[in-house]
Amino acid sequence: MLGIGRGLSVDENDLDISFVRASGPGGQNVNKLSTAAQLRYDTHRLALPTDAASRLLRLAGQRMTKDGVIVIHAQRFRTQERNRSDAIERLVELLREAMIRPTPRRATRPTFASKQRRLEGKKRRGDIKARRGSRGVDD
Repeated sequence: MLGIGRGLSVDENDLDISFVRASGPGGQNVNKLSTAAQLRYDTHRLALPTDAASRLLRLAGQRMTKDGVIVIHAQRFRTQERNRSDAIERLVELLREAMIRPTPRRATRPTFASKQRRLEGKKRRGDIKARRGSRGVDD
């Protein structure tokens, strides 16, 4: 069992991990060995609150299929075991991030002193620009 948080956990038996050939440079190893891990997890097996499910959908982006299956492709490392653990870590991190409720923004107003400072700065800048022009011709 992988602990996500707040009584939420993922059973490792629900994870479908297969190994495919990695892309990119690597010489003969890339052509011979299937070291990249492809993790598939059906999110319908997880009892998520509705707000967390919507955040998960937004965070997963293209990694989630229309059927609600998250697909994570891990090929950072040269061994199957390290890529497998990397894929599981990324899934757990994604689920943990989806469980965090964002703190609502509280509307604040600028203080009187900050308004005064802003207007004073604008006035000073305007004076500098006004002095740049021609002074007029005294002929």
